[in-house]
Amino acid sequence: MSKLGGATARVVKGALKLRQTRAALTLTNDAVNRIRVLLAQQNDANALKIGVRQKGCNGLTYTLEYARERQKFDEEVEQDGIKVWIEPKAQLSLLGSEMDYVTDKLSSEFVFRNPNIKGTCGCGESFSI
Repeated sequence: MSKLGGATARVVKGALKLRQTRAALTLTNDAVNRIRVLLAQQNDANALKIGVRQKGCNGLTYTLEYARERQKFDEEVEQDGIKVWIEPKAQLSLLGSEMDYVTDKLSSEFVFRNPNIKGTCGCGESFSI
């Protein structure tokens, strides 16, 4: 046992039982299929990269970009053979979210179902946490 400034620490031998962690982001089948199509159209893209930026009337908005290389602190989500990389700034705000691809008569878009969001703007493009 060691003491440093009133704090103590000790080492205990034994196996730590690992708990299964939640994925940073889950993808619906529609999202996986759409990302697969988009990546196939881009010869030099290896993944879709998700980030957040300060924008809109409620503070933050998602960004989606094609990516060739994973950056050092990007979180990787791999599902059904496709890769999504999440920028470090977006990781905590996306934790536990679901990404879907929705098509209706007038539009088609990626939709994020995010349990961490506290508010959204009227058009649904920006959010606050």
